[in-house]
Amino acid sequence: MTTPLPISRFPVPALQDLPDDIRERILQVQEKAGFVPNVFLALAHRPAEWRAFIAYHDALLLKEGGLSKGEREMIIVATSAANQCLYCVIAHGAILRIYEKKPLIADQLAVNYRKADITPRQRAMLDFAMKVCNEAATVDEHDFRALHAHGFSDDDIWDIGAITAFFGLSNRMANLTGMRPNDEFYLMGRVPKAKPAA
Repeated sequence: MTTPLPISRFPVPALQDLPDDIRERILQVQEKAGFVPNVFLALAHRPAEWRAFIAYHDALLLKEGGLSKGEREMIIVATSAANQCLYCVIAHGAILRIYEKKPLIADQLAVNYRKADITPRQRAMLDFAMKVCNEAATVDEHDFRALHAHGFSDDDIWDIGAITAFFGLSNRMANLTGMRPNDEFYLMGRVPKAKPAA
């Protein structure tokens, strides 16, 4: 039997040794999810950067706007796959499956979003996200017109680009640190939860 790999190449602080604000946020996440996602512990190696990372994450993903929660996760999964980030594909794939209530969607997006069971609007959104991910220097007014034709506002387009860019950072940090996805993520949203007996 193999020994599980560590969750990071860098030191991972113990929960009790973290600053109060970071520990409290992690405990809130643990209460909601039933476990602590490894990203929260791995990035806590640098508390000031952890705070900045989480603040930007929350600003992008917890706000109201023209993109649904599921669409935000679609962007993350597709672009994280392009960046070969195991952690983000697995963790955000789980979140995507739950938001969309579609057990196949994350795998489809991670392998080839063009073949995924998504709407033409979502395909246009991901076409743009992938352009920002891989060829940001070539973004031009044609891209904006294409998204406007699908009903996206300029604020929505900013969100698509900002989520892509932020997770470009996240993907690279996850790969740098060797961040390992929690085992719990792999099965989340794949099979319906058993209903309690009457």
